[in-house]
Amino acid sequence: MRVIFMGTPDFSVPVLDALVDAGHDIAAVYCQPPRPAGRGKKDRPSPVQRRAAELGLVVRHPVSLKGADEQTAFAALQADIAVVVAYGLILPQPVLDAPAHGCLNIHASLLPRWRGAAPIHRAIMAGDAETGVCIMQMEAGLDTGPVLIREAMPISPDHTTGSLHDQLSKMGARLITQALAQLPDLTAQAQSGEGVTYAAKIDKSEARIDWTLPAAQIDRLIRGLSPFPGAWCDVAGERVKLLASRLAPGSAAPGTVLEGFTIACGDGAVEITRAQRSGKKPLPAVEVLKGLDLGDRLI
Repeated sequence: MRVIFMGTPDFSVPVLDALVDAGHDIAAVYCQPPRPAGRGKKDRPSPVQRRAAELGLVVRHPVSLKGADEQTAFAALQADIAVVVAYGLILPQPVLDAPAHGCLNIHASLLPRWRGAAPIHRAIMAGDAETGVCIMQMEAGLDTGPVLIREAMPISPDHTTGSLHDQLSKMGARLITQALAQLPDLTAQAQSGEGVTYAAKIDKSEARIDWTLPAAQIDRLIRGLSPFPGAWCDVAGERVKLLASRLAPGSAAPGTVLEGFTIACGDGAVEITRAQRSGKKPLPAVEVLKGLDLGDRLI
């Protein structure tokens, strides 16, 4: 098929590779414009733009698709279908209508649960038992379109957003190639009106640990915000990111350091297994503690 690919971050790259490997004709790759990054604040292309350039594909990165000129240029590609995964721009109706078979979105949740920007983070933070990927026919609403294919997978007690992200990205790549191969035989199923939840974009204000919360909730927060933006706590005036954890036995006043990097919570305790000091690399907690004195209690 003649495909327009629309995606921006690392999550989207395996999908682009899968489409190329399956032999589809990539008419163009759309992604977000390069953004200032790093100490020098130089414009840095997105992971999708870098990969598309390596593959020799045409790349476009408009700031918006609302203008008539951009919509005309999009339609002129005469695509059979557009595949959209974590693109980052709203698609106006003329864009949705331009490809012969419309636009398919790869969404990393079991719709209608966790529509919106941060479905992987929110699923872990909420303590969901499972998540998955849906291949959805796009329409004007936010992740409201009918679903062509869905596949579920369990969320394990040691999953972080980072590890789950990688698994779901590979799942999405596999399912979209399946969807394109079987497109004439697939029947889109309307989403249920029940069980709708919204995965709001992660706000950095959510990331500070409140040790008075139950250990299970803190553990989910740490894993759900890892690796970015990273849950954090204050240790003697230094912000330390907590990147992996597990539930641990023990109880004491919230914030009490029980043993090693095991901290008492409002109910139970959590053991931090991976952390990152300010300006340092992420390390196993045992390595972090070689140069960091937690004291008796964290606030």
